[in-house]
Amino acid sequence: MSSPAPAPPAPSHLPRIVAASLIGTTIEWYDFFLYGSAAALVFNKLFFPDSDPLVGTLLSFLTYAVGFAARPLGALVFGHYGDRLGRKKLLVLSLLMMGGATFAIGLLPTHATVGTAAPVLLTTLRLIQGFALGGEWGGAVLLVSEHGDARRRGFWASWPQTGAPAGQLLATGVLSLLTAVLSDGAFGDWGWRIPFLLSGVLVLVGLWIRLSVDESPVFQQALAQAEARKAAVRAAGAAEGAEKLPLVSVLRHHWRDVLVAMGARMAENISYYVITAFILVYATTSAGVSKQTALNAVLIASAVHFAVIPAWGALSDRIGRRPVYLLGAAGVGLWMFPFFRLIDTGGFGSLVIAVTVGLVLHGAMYAPQAAFFSEMFATRMRYSGASIGAQFASVAAGAPAPLIATALLSDYDSGTPVALYVIAAAVLTLIAVGVAQETRHRDLAAVEPEDGTADAPAPTADARPA
Repeated sequence: MSSPAPAPPAPSHLPRIVAASLIGTTIEWYDFFLYGSAAALVFNKLFFPDSDPLVGTLLSFLTYAVGFAARPLGALVFGHYGDRLGRKKLLVLSLLMMGGATFAIGLLPTHATVGTAAPVLLTTLRLIQGFALGGEWGGAVLLVSEHGDARRRGFWASWPQTGAPAGQLLATGVLSLLTAVLSDGAFGDWGWRIPFLLSGVLVLVGLWIRLSVDESPVFQQALAQAEARKAAVRAAGAAEGAEKLPLVSVLRHHWRDVLVAMGARMAENISYYVITAFILVYATTSAGVSKQTALNAVLIASAVHFAVIPAWGALSDRIGRRPVYLLGAAGVGLWMFPFFRLIDTGGFGSLVIAVTVGLVLHGAMYAPQAAFFSEMFATRMRYSGASIGAQFASVAAGAPAPLIATALLSDYDSGTPVALYVIAAAVLTLIAVGVAQETRHRDLAAVEPEDGTADAPAPTADARPA
């Protein structure tokens, strides 16, 4: 007989689970975005001082992209063990890895001290950051998605997504404060290290909260049923077949969903890094905006981004994941030309409007993404499936986005080619999400059938056609 399924958490426990996921993702995105901002502002001078300024920025963004290259590997490793051992254990490990690498960056010697060893060490720590983040996202959104309240899954699952703008807000806020109170010389000499070292304190807080939550009841139920099937096979005296690796099962049963997830991420990922990272280059070099002004604009826009994500998530519970996602993809594509024209004016108000509208439209994709991807995959392969779909796309999307945008700016001295680049990504996302099935009525508690094969999550009784 199968073990009884763990009871879902009481409604009063859900905010605590959401808080644990949100705080962890906020810290990890703080670490990740802090690197991106520093790459645009100071790393080109500290670690690549012999290069032309724009070439130095390209090299700096190259180390930034290396972190993305490690994310698929992190997705594979964390997804595999997260589907075998549970979500919570792997989330604790990812938090420790990310925080430790970020703290170590704050202690790194620069090129002036150790020469070429400096960028090598920087790249190594960036790889660790990317590996950890590749495993963080899938576990954080699944921990919330699988903890009940299916009718409002889009809303609750969108809260870990707010960790991205919250981390951006925190990273940009700390950098903005430091650039405001320190001279350029002091910031370049030692001030840039402070926000990286602060990560150590933030990790301790996040670890304390993350250790206090329970494992996903949906995962516990699926694990118990899998163990019961194995016990039944052994009791019958039959030869027990080897359990397939989650990755193998994902690619066998959910390859279309993986492709949809990858396509869905193109516009979301590329637009985000153009709007929040590349803008620090474009606004300061082409529009003549000061570093402080650009940081402040991103700071204000990130606060709005944080506020609208749960609203978009709630809307996806009412009208579906696909309509909200499609609205965001189309909106981002249409906004790109006004985005660069507003920045070119050089006014602070125009800069704030450009970034804020861009991030609000981005939120329409990012908010339903957590529930949308979670609902695509069966329980015992959900961590692997969601992580692979999300993080493999990041190699082709977010990783090269600042590099491509900076190279286009260098070649054409205009924002128009960059706008066309984002529009092309939006078209890919519109196609991918357009051919996908609606998922908001799927039951996450559905597990593999008794023969051991893995099927997609079954729709609930009230499921309606997409």
